[in-house]
Amino acid sequence: MSDADSLKVPFTKPSISQEEEQCVLEVMRSGWLTTGKYALQFENDFSHFMNKDESGKIRQNREKEGLSSAPVISLAVNSNTSGMILAMEACGVAPGTAVITTPYTFVSTAACARHLGADVFFADIEKNSYSIDVLAVESLLKKDAASFKPRIKAIVPVHIAGNVCNMQKLCALAKQYNVKVIEDSAHAFPSKTQLGYAGTIGDIGVFSFYVTKTITTAEGGMVCTRDQELAKRMTVMRMHGMDRTTWDRYTSPRASWEYDIVAPGYKFNLPDVLAAIGCCQLKRAESFFEKRSKIVQKYNKAFSTLDFVQLPPDGEGNSWHLYLLRIVPEKLKIGRDDFAKALQKKGIGISVHFIPLFHFTYWKSLYPDFTALNFPNAESAWSRTVSIPLWPDMTDEMAEEVINAVIAIGKEYHV
Repeated sequence: MSDADSLKVPFTKPSISQEEEQCVLEVMRSGWLTTGKYALQFENDFSHFMNKDESGKIRQNREKEGLSSAPVISLAVNSNTSGMILAMEACGVAPGTAVITTPYTFVSTAACARHLGADVFFADIEKNSYSIDVLAVESLLKKDAASFKPRIKAIVPVHIAGNVCNMQKLCALAKQYNVKVIEDSAHAFPSKTQLGYAGTIGDIGVFSFYVTKTITTAEGGMVCTRDQELAKRMTVMRMHGMDRTTWDRYTSPRASWEYDIVAPGYKFNLPDVLAAIGCCQLKRAESFFEKRSKIVQKYNKAFSTLDFVQLPPDGEGNSWHLYLLRIVPEKLKIGRDDFAKALQKKGIGISVHFIPLFHFTYWKSLYPDFTALNFPNAESAWSRTVSIPLWPDMTDEMAEEVINAVIAIGKEYHV
């Protein structure tokens, strides 16, 4: 029995139907398990999803902000991390360059730049949200532009928990300073805004389909862009720098066995076994969102009257991947860590999103001034935040268990 099985309410659980099982069996019996027709279908279906609501109004909004209104192109990859590396490489991130991102993220966001030999300039988050602070980003861009040799190639905002960053201002800054915007949209599907879906607003967006995400392929991700040249570069680099796909070479009766290597690429393709799950999950994405939203409404209604917790930020297009409950330390005799342990003792699965990167040995040793003191908003947010269960198949009774546990702990430890 797993730890999750012993909980009254697990922190998360994927919603897998018989259709996903049947699709996986079909791939297993087909004789072709790696990247093939299902991966191609998943890419096409994802592009269709992202493009279908591109109304005249959204196009007008994008054009008004100087953003491309070309159709979205999607590339399936084996992880969000792989997608971020492809995106950064395509945008010119390399040794001697740098990217801007937030310390309030999972480590892979920043690590991808390091894999490419680049530096990372960190901007604090906003005081009342988990989103990267636009003013802090602007300060870093100004300082870089004034240097002898500007290094910044991209801004990498992270849509924490599915709450979308201020993309209008970030894209305007990117245009002003001639840098790219790469959206880490691991949490933000589907997050619909007036500028289109998160992950399609900047130059490139990268999604995660890890098992805990809003839709899953077990492991996997998707890269989206409206730029044909960026898409072409990422397509080549995704598969060893090869000028032709393996699927084409092995399955077409007219295809030549010859190919060329035009760049030192990677092995970042998504296998059909996983893509088949994604095709099925994508059809259920909107119903998943509706179910999560109903649970959020229950939580918000119950927690809004409590003085010892704060509700999560809720901006335009929030996909509600996570419910980030913030405790109010002044109202409790215990801190976040003990609050989280108390929830676990009551059978409630929890997590913490995220430990800021300046707490980790590697990042502290890399940048001496990368400390909590210099990023007070990120430090304050993480020290008060606990993630509580939020997944589509949660029952009303499970949601009530979580609510009752939070209320009981607050009552027991209230100042």
